[in-house]
Amino acid sequence: MIAKRRIFAGARLKALRAERGLNQAAMGRLLEISTSYLSQLEHDDRPLTPVLAMRLARAFPLDWREIGAGPSETRLAALREANADPLFAEPMDAAHLARFAEQQQMLTERFIALHEAYRRSGQRLQMIDEAVTADAGGGPRLPWEEVRDWFHLAGNYIDSIDRAAEALASKLGGLSPATGAIEAYLRDALSVSLIYSGQAGLRSFDAEMGHLTIDPGQPAESRRFQLAHQLAALALKDEIAAVVEGAALRSAASRQLLFVGLCNYAAGALLMPYRRFRNEARTLRHDIDRLSQAFGTSFEQTCHRLSTLQREDMRGVPFFFCRVDMAGNITKRHSATRLQFARFGGACPLWIVHEAVAIPDRILVQLAETPDGVRYVSMAKGLVKPSGSYARAPRRYAVALGCEAEHASEFVYADGLALTAASAATRIGISCRICPRADCDQRAFPPSDRKISVDPDHRGVVPYAIS
Repeated sequence: MIAKRRIFAGARLKALRAERGLNQAAMGRLLEISTSYLSQLEHDDRPLTPVLAMRLARAFPLDWREIGAGPSETRLAALREANADPLFAEPMDAAHLARFAEQQQMLTERFIALHEAYRRSGQRLQMIDEAVTADAGGGPRLPWEEVRDWFHLAGNYIDSIDRAAEALASKLGGLSPATGAIEAYLRDALSVSLIYSGQAGLRSFDAEMGHLTIDPGQPAESRRFQLAHQLAALALKDEIAAVVEGAALRSAASRQLLFVGLCNYAAGALLMPYRRFRNEARTLRHDIDRLSQAFGTSFEQTCHRLSTLQREDMRGVPFFFCRVDMAGNITKRHSATRLQFARFGGACPLWIVHEAVAIPDRILVQLAETPDGVRYVSMAKGLVKPSGSYARAPRRYAVALGCEAEHASEFVYADGLALTAASAATRIGISCRICPRADCDQRAFPPSDRKISVDPDHRGVVPYAIS
């Protein structure tokens, strides 16, 4: 018989309660226990039960990971996450899950693995569907589509490069390497001479001469990122080349695009080192403006970095991130949540990011619910990137960052939202092509897998009814 591991976490529970500004009565209500029971837990007079551990994981998903849970607690947390999938009409309650995870450990692990395989197979089928559609249209998938999907399947986190960039950042010192430190390393350690001129694009490197040219018309954050990109391309070339080699992409153009993408990834990891950035993000409750100030990065760079915090032993909040242009095209996208972006056409018009494109420099917040019943808190902001010249129009787009509502306490933009009110959430879909909602006033065209009926004598918001 396997002995049960007794978990005493009194000090961590006290600290967690203090961090959240909760008294014992409020914490007890959150965990559905009495104040006296909580007091016993905090004084280590009683251990945590599996059911309480699950309630802690549900109420404080990131903090619970850091209490020091062992393999059995980690297994139970993974089972709880799989069990919450809308695929299951009647999920098991906490007590049943805890008993199942304890008594059927091997079966639990296989169920978790099976669910993960199911989730990933669905994503791969979407990618195959896209590839087949592209082939039917007269050509294979474009290199940038192949690279985009590679990053998605990698979870938007590349451990070897992330850790190498973090180690390089520690050499350069400070919370985030300063522009001067990056310039000095390029010059002294890598024998690169710097030229600031707008005659060669945003960034141009002459490998034979060792000349790096940066357009001075870019914002300071962009100039610093271009320097970090070139530093990563030179100092971490072996680590990046190893990842490209192992990616098994189909074309030379795809491999070259992946190399560029990994250099950008490394630049973000260099300017926002994982451990420091994650800790600061949690302290500031993912306030992007304050994080940008702390690390000297742009709003978009900071949002993108938040979506990469998926290190196995130190995960961040699972975010989705995307960038949308003025025409509604999704030009960047990644999701560590259950929300998956449209693979054809634009996203749902009810999503706040489309409004944000037209309103630069203003943060919009939305509580949204997808057809599977999952709720998300998202933040969107319209941005204008200056061109540095009257002859070139500035780039206008919007970025969006969001998480599932269960992480709302970690996300400052969720403050004040009625997270559980039935009518508070905007009912969005992924795209009209696959959205099952029959009563949407913003539908552009019917779903591809449903029949429609047309009554010439009746006209609603759309000229058809969905069967």
